[in-house]
Amino acid sequence: MNPTDPQGNLEDLALLSDDVRRRLYNFIAPQSGSVTRDDVASAVGITRSLAAYHLDKLADAGLLEVSFARPDGRSGPGSGRPAKRYARGRRELAVSMPPRNYSLLARLLATAADAAPSGAFTAALATASAQEGMSLGEQSGDLVTALTSAGFEPARTEDDDIILRNCPFHSIVQDHSELACNLNHAFVRGALDGADADPDRAELAPQSGRCCVVIHPDHRS
Repeated sequence: MNPTDPQGNLEDLALLSDDVRRRLYNFIAPQSGSVTRDDVASAVGITRSLAAYHLDKLADAGLLEVSFARPDGRSGPGSGRPAKRYARGRRELAVSMPPRNYSLLARLLATAADAAPSGAFTAALATASAQEGMSLGEQSGDLVTALTSAGFEPARTEDDDIILRNCPFHSIVQDHSELACNLNHAFVRGALDGADADPDRAELAPQSGRCCVVIHPDHRS
């Protein structure tokens, strides 16, 4: 499984052309945690054995991640066998014909920004990110729509915060986390501004498994 191989990516993405697999993936992708075969089979309306077959195909391609946990978090003797669970995979897949490597461009820009001694380049990238967010917010007229179209996957919490389940800058996060978080923060602030909302609602609050920005409710009277 080579993430830089467009032919391999195409073959793996082609798995989603099957209606059942696409429905399985579309059910699992927005979940905040992992789900079992039974959960998926019930939600999609197929048998458990058919769900298991298609789920393992998606997992083999890296589109899903597999873990094991006992039912209801129980442990110890008599708690039952660990159940196989599935969550959306972290592997990024992109296909372009002819091949284009935009992740490479992102890494080059991030490396150059980290190496720029004055910080002017980093500041310019943040300004560009904010402007792009503002433009998208203005065009969308709605913050959630703007963030969704940019790939952030916004979701509301019980406290009415908005968390972002996906980081569009994921390809540079591992080696350039500070830069990626600053660009995310600038973009979201811009999107808030463009949607006529308070940019200060966006807070940098890094946490594993989601984007580093949290958007708090608007408490203005």
